[in-house]
Amino acid sequence: MDALISLFANDKGLSIVTTVLVTAILYLLGVIFMGGIVNRAVKARGRDWHKKDIEKRQKTLAGLFTTMWRILVLAFGTFYLFKSIWPSADLAPLFASAGIVGVAFGFGAQSLVKDFLSGLFIISENQYRVGDVIEIEGFGGSVERVGARSTVLRDPDGNVHYFPNGMIQHVINKTMGYSMARFFIGIHPSSDLDDVIAIINTIGEDLAKEEKWKSKIIEPAAFVSVTEFTSTEVNLLVSGKTQPSDQWAVTSEMRRRIFTEFEKKKIHLSTAFPALAPAKKK
Repeated sequence: MDALISLFANDKGLSIVTTVLVTAILYLLGVIFMGGIVNRAVKARGRDWHKKDIEKRQKTLAGLFTTMWRILVLAFGTFYLFKSIWPSADLAPLFASAGIVGVAFGFGAQSLVKDFLSGLFIISENQYRVGDVIEIEGFGGSVERVGARSTVLRDPDGNVHYFPNGMIQHVINKTMGYSMARFFIGIHPSSDLDDVIAIINTIGEDLAKEEKWKSKIIEPAAFVSVTEFTSTEVNLLVSGKTQPSDQWAVTSEMRRRIFTEFEKKKIHLSTAFPALAPAKKK
C-alpha cells in the first residue's frame, strides 16, 4: 500500500494518471466525433446519391473508422503507459523480437492478411454497405456489419452468417442505387389480354401517385411482355423501378391490388390455381 501511495506521489504517478486520462478522453471523443466527421464527408461526396445510399455508406464507414480509432488509441495509450511505469526500459530489443515474431506469424496468417486487404477493397469500392440486401455464394440476407476482416449477414430466417472477406468472389447487391419490383402473373388463356394489361398498368400508375407509395416508386410497375403461354396458362411479366429495398413492399401491394381487381372483373388465373380457374361445363 505504501509503495502504491509513493508511486502516485511523484512525477511517475502523475504521468501514469495523465496517460490513462488522455487515452480515455481520446477514446471517447473518437467514438463521439468520428461518426459526425464521416457523415459530413459522405454527404458532401455523395450529393447525387439517394438518401438511403448515403445513410448506408455512413453507417459502414463510421463503424470501420471508429474501430480503427479505438485500436490506435489503445495501442498508443498502452505504449506510453509502459514508458511511464518503466521510463528507463529499452524497447528496441522488444520491438526487434516482435518484428521477428510478426514475420513468422505472417507466414501462418496469410488468410488474415487476404481477408483484411479484401475488406479494404470492398469498402473503398462501395460494393455493399450496412443495411444492403445482398447474396454471397448462394446465401442471401441483410448486411449487419462490414469489417476489415469479415462480413456479417442475417438471412430472412434470422440466422447470422459470417463470411471472411478473402473468400468473397461474387456478390449480388439487390439494393444498390435502385431496385426492381419484378414478378410474374399466370392467367387463364380465355382471359382478354388487353383488359388484363390495362388493369395492371392502371394499378401501377395509381399506386405511384398515392402519398404513401410515391416516395418508394421511381417508375410505376407495368406490363412488360408475355414470357410464355400454353394451353393452360399465359405468363405475364410485370416490372417497375423502386427505391432501394422498397421492391418487396411495392411488389406485394401490386399483387394484392391486381388479385382484388381480377376477382371483381372475373379474370381467372391459370389452371395451376384450380379454385380460380373457370368452372368446367357439365
